[in-house]
Amino acid sequence: MTEEIKSLIEKINREGIQQAEKKASEIQQQAIAQAAEIMARAKKEAEKLIADAQEKLSRMQEKQGQLLAQAGRDLILSLKKEIQDTLEKIILQDVRQALSPEAMYRILLEAIKNYSGQLKDNIIVSVKQEDAEALEDRYLAKLKEETKKGIVLEPCGEISGGFSISFDAGRSQFDFTDQALADYIGTYLKPQLKEILKEAASA
Repeated sequence: MTEEIKSLIEKINREGIQQAEKKASEIQQQAIAQAAEIMARAKKEAEKLIADAQEKLSRMQEKQGQLLAQAGRDLILSLKKEIQDTLEKIILQDVRQALSPEAMYRILLEAIKNYSGQLKDNIIVSVKQEDAEALEDRYLAKLKEETKKGIVLEPCGEISGGFSISFDAGRSQFDFTDQALADYIGTYLKPQLKEILKEAASA
């Protein structure tokens, strides 16, 4: 009987790991697809901004060489910042649209099911007020039922989208807010953006 129980536990653990790996692969594929779409939009915007910058530079060619060189350097720095800001806005907008209450419910379900630590307190989920209301109305009871865990929703004025989750009464947390996810995607895309700017500048 002990061997049967041990075998059953091992089977459950294997199936849980396989499910988690499958979900992680799906999330990775979605992130890659979304990153490609964001890069295409950012490249198009970068090309437009660079074309505008080149037009401005051509109008300045009549000025003295030293002033033109300085203006060009200033313009390139300004252009890089403008493109970077545009990319960050695009990413943040896309992430906020993706983090609907339904999407947050699915992410919370996976995160709680796959949490391997011991729980001594309720799970605390911090979200903006509107999302707290939507989750409370449509998903909280279902989430508690499916996870068999105590879950508390806490509206947070500092969160503009997404959520943070704590398994230890707020002493530590996992950050799935829109800003944190946008920063993560932005970090992934910055080397590619640098290459786009380099190619455009040498064209």
